[in-house]
Amino acid sequence: MAEFLLRYADPRGQMHEQVAEAHSENEARERLAQQGYLVYSVRSKDLTARLGGFQGRTKTVNLEKFLIFNQQFVTLIRAGLPILKSLDLLADRLTDEKLGRYIQAVREEVRTGSVLSEAFANQRVFPPIYVTSVLAGEKSGALVEILERYIAYQRLTLALRKKLLISLLYPSVLIVLVIALIVFLVTYVVPNFAALYNSMEAKLPAATRVLIAVGTTARGYVVTGAAGLLLAGVLIWIWAKRESSQETLDKVKMRVPLLGILWTKYQVAQLSRVLGTLLVGGIPLVQALETAGRSLGSVLLKKALERTATLVREGKSLSASLASTGIAPDLAIDMMEVGESTGALPQMLSSVAEFYEDDVSTRMTALLSLIEPAIMIFMGIFVAFVLIALYLPIFSLADTIR
Repeated sequence: MAEFLLRYADPRGQMHEQVAEAHSENEARERLAQQGYLVYSVRSKDLTARLGGFQGRTKTVNLEKFLIFNQQFVTLIRAGLPILKSLDLLADRLTDEKLGRYIQAVREEVRTGSVLSEAFANQRVFPPIYVTSVLAGEKSGALVEILERYIAYQRLTLALRKKLLISLLYPSVLIVLVIALIVFLVTYVVPNFAALYNSMEAKLPAATRVLIAVGTTARGYVVTGAAGLLLAGVLIWIWAKRESSQETLDKVKMRVPLLGILWTKYQVAQLSRVLGTLLVGGIPLVQALETAGRSLGSVLLKKALERTATLVREGKSLSASLASTGIAPDLAIDMMEVGESTGALPQMLSSVAEFYEDDVSTRMTALLSLIEPAIMIFMGIFVAFVLIALYLPIFSLADTIR
């Protein structure tokens, strides 16, 4: 049986709170109702423990459509509509059927007396930072303002993610085309030239013999090689689903030349953005660290934040605790230390996020501007080598005929 925090009024109108055990929220609510009490709310005793279930969830919602829902939701609440009426208006009008089902479930739980944060948490598909923000808004009475901060945070996050994906799109397409060209030349063009030279019994240069040997061998194993690569990809994907494997991959990412520092700075920017948003919303630092760990996709960073939260709970500062994990750059630690000393930690975290987001964007643009010509140069050299190796025997035969 689970423990629930009950808030209710007796027949004389006096408010009471107590912790009771029950198999479900409905059972606890009905038990009080049968005793003649007016039930205001029934919630899990530890909402933070419930939020911990997010790290094992497999279902998610479309963040862009969820952002649109929140923009409409905030507009309706600001216009003076009650939360339940706002959910009624939006639940049946969402274009995303998947999101619509979850919002309908939230509406039904709110209708039966659950608080909004509890209803969102029970679905286990919404971002932990969102559920925690709603909880902070309920406690502070500033739900609209905190949701607007979440919307601003989500806009910045999605904009940065789209910018990075668009920057990577052209090099990715270029690499795929280069690989397809190499496979075509080696497995189709080269073997055809090999058959021609064999029929002519021509004496071939060393470069041509090497290229023909590689091409004829590759042609015989192209299907096997493709199947092997596909199988290896599936096995790696299965292996990467494990938490220990994800931590290993995160460590590898940090050590990759050039890209490792970009990955680290991007994660620190995301951490600073999430943490600053939660602190501005009134969430305590320890709970904000725990929520930030569940919100980010890096297992290595999540464990580092767990250690940081433990040290902060013991009385250490955020900057000193985070520095002991070795996950954040020194500049970020120094900026957080200044924010703590001046009492402006949330604002300083926003500055850290903006600084590293701009740095990642600039470095990524510079790196991609070098990758594209490098790919073109490699492709030009390879094609030139293939053409020279294949046509050298033809030139030799022409000289012999003359």
